[in-house]
Amino acid sequence: MVGTLLTVGILIALALTHFFPNHPGLVLAVCLLCVLPISIITIRAQLESMLSLFRALTGTVTSYQDGDFSFSLHWPQNDELSDLVAAHNALGDVLRQQRLDLVQRELLLDTMVQNTPVAMLLVSEAGPIVYANVAARQLLHQGRRLEGHRLDDILAHASPALLEALARGGDGLFTTREAGAEVEEEEVYHLARRSFNLNGRKHELLLLRQLTMELRRQEVQTWKKVIRVISHELNNSLAPLTSLAHSGAELVRRGQTERLPQILATIEERTRHLESFILGYARFAKLPAPRLEQQAWPAFLAQLAAQVDFTVSGTPPDEPCAFDPSQLEQALLNLLKNAHESGSPAGDVSLEVRRLHGAVRIDVQDRGPGMSDTVLTNALVPFYSTKRSGTGLGLALAREIAEAHGGRITLANRDGGGLTVTLILPVSATNN
Repeated sequence: MVGTLLTVGILIALALTHFFPNHPGLVLAVCLLCVLPISIITIRAQLESMLSLFRALTGTVTSYQDGDFSFSLHWPQNDELSDLVAAHNALGDVLRQQRLDLVQRELLLDTMVQNTPVAMLLVSEAGPIVYANVAARQLLHQGRRLEGHRLDDILAHASPALLEALARGGDGLFTTREAGAEVEEEEVYHLARRSFNLNGRKHELLLLRQLTMELRRQEVQTWKKVIRVISHELNNSLAPLTSLAHSGAELVRRGQTERLPQILATIEERTRHLESFILGYARFAKLPAPRLEQQAWPAFLAQLAAQVDFTVSGTPPDEPCAFDPSQLEQALLNLLKNAHESGSPAGDVSLEVRRLHGAVRIDVQDRGPGMSDTVLTNALVPFYSTKRSGTGLGLALAREIAEAHGGRITLANRDGGGLTVTLILPVSATNN
């Protein structure tokens, strides 16, 4: 193109020089007037398609910024620009596929959230509700939309139990009473609260889950298990008692009374076993609130050692602690008894009391076979036992006592065999 334009300019100059040999300035001016417009028009015509491509690139990038990835470009020539167009189209395909996948996932997530029975509320720090699913609308607003409303305005018509649960803060259970057709019905809910930042602003997620049916099913299953355990234990005790009573009556009728003391001793032993079994259930069912008293650990452990064998590991804390001595003694007796019954050597059954930051930790350890994962999961469930004659109340009672003191109980297998049962009591429950 440049060569052609130069050739045209030279030819025009030669022609003008022939007609105006003594006017070189005029020749130069006429040549420029002729060549420059032709050059501009020619170069612009050649660059028009490239400029159109650049404008198209600008438009597609703007569309990408707006979230529209449906555009692609075409360049007919096979040069460097064709590689740029191909890379641009490939980027658009990737972004379009990612956007489609994201939309599908959002649709799936929204469908799941809207149809879950758990009521979900997303509330911004300023107060208005940002998001609510179907369950939340039905529970709190008679099925109407909640987005845009302030949470305080919605809760003004909510159950007082829900207001109390929200005022307490954190997660927890609460019970509402709703007037039914004939009787007042109780509904149990679990409230979970989570805070996080969304788009630079603090938000809170409220989850309300109805547990009434689940708890009723668990209650029925628990009662069935209790009835089976009690029936089994009563049958195991009453059947021999009936047989022994009949045998004693026969011996008395025949005048053979020499075996009566043995029969009566057996009856007494079975009766005491049955009495201890019933007392165990009664103690678990009627556990009173703990009566906290200041106790010194050395004296308390000495009294405990007079009832069951164990080794004291480490040095107990010097400062006294406040707890219910009879309840904690009962819990530790159950744990130490289980340790001895696990098959551990008596000398390997140990108890250690340590002061932690803000808590007191009590470890009961043995060198028995430990527990499988299944047993560890269910060991603290009432009436669960792996022993043929066990009631499943020892660990459950220890758990009730620990939680009544505001603490908790954990179980873990030891390295090298054995089990560690840990009672953790908070300072608020153990100190003045």
